[in-house]
Amino acid sequence: MLFLNINHFNELNMKRENILLGHGSGGKLTHDLIDKLFVKYFSNEILDAQGDSSILPIEGEQISFTTDSFVVNPIFFPGGNIGNLAVAGTVNDLAVSGAKPLYLSAAFILEEGFSLSELEIIVKSMADDAKAAGVKIVTGDTKVVERGHADKVFINTSGIGILPKNRMHISSGKNIEIGDKIIINGAIGDHGMAVMAQRNDLNITSEMVSDCAPLNGLIDAAFAVSEDIKFMRDATRGGLSSVLTELFEGKSFGVEIEEDAIPVHDNVLGMCELLGFDPMQVANEGKVVMVVKAEKAEEIVLALRNHTLGKEAAIIGEITVSHPGKGWIITTIGGKRVIDMLAGEQLPRIC
Repeated sequence: MLFLNINHFNELNMKRENILLGHGSGGKLTHDLIDKLFVKYFSNEILDAQGDSSILPIEGEQISFTTDSFVVNPIFFPGGNIGNLAVAGTVNDLAVSGAKPLYLSAAFILEEGFSLSELEIIVKSMADDAKAAGVKIVTGDTKVVERGHADKVFINTSGIGILPKNRMHISSGKNIEIGDKIIINGAIGDHGMAVMAQRNDLNITSEMVSDCAPLNGLIDAAFAVSEDIKFMRDATRGGLSSVLTELFEGKSFGVEIEEDAIPVHDNVLGMCELLGFDPMQVANEGKVVMVVKAEKAEEIVLALRNHTLGKEAAIIGEITVSHPGKGWIITTIGGKRVIDMLAGEQLPRIC
């Protein structure tokens, strides 16, 4: 037959193995992609209305809003994929500000020829992580560019959450005092080294696994035992060093960190030594740095350790009156070295 039944034709469209330019045309292929892939996994009462904007029922006076783009290479790595990063990264940006994440947007830039089966894996992982984090993906967009004009898939996510008034100080850290303790919820450098190993097909005996995960549940567990959390930041690009530098730079206090107290997995440490990297400057996607009241530090660490994502939580240092505006690491041999931000690009396209 020269002509196909229209329903049969639509079924064939979704059975194609790769993204076509037509998937970004706004026509039938676009609508099929949205309805049979994105809505299939992201469906909720807000998204299903499919208006040009979503109406969000939000109670509270303070709204936290963030946006981020994800271009990681490779898009699949041990412990996750670009979709996991997109959800976790945006949820975490909200959570470390003290907010309760509620809603996400998801915009995809797809390259012509990209595998639809791989896209489905990514979308499903986003749906699973959003559900686990208790957030809803309520709006989005899809664009397709010609083959060679992108690299498979880029994702932008934005997020909205409610920020309680008594946590508005957390992003600025304006309530930090001398003697406050610095906590991290686990080992550093896992994500950066996992992506590096996968990207370069390194033959290593101990597999590197990314720590990519939404942290809002872990942070809720910490707040459940104490509201004396004065500052939080997720240690993503630039790693722990960048977070600490942002914390003390230009301030009237300093920071001292005990190198022995910082959790680092042996395989990450070994790979960093081999490549000449400082683990403190390697990216993470599931680590939060907290500054807390000294008297509450042990209690908060215990709460973190009782959560799946905080088993290796530790107090790693404190706020000090000496060397204001600077940070020092007390090394394993008893010496001191300066904490400094990463200069240049250590690992491009890490998230």
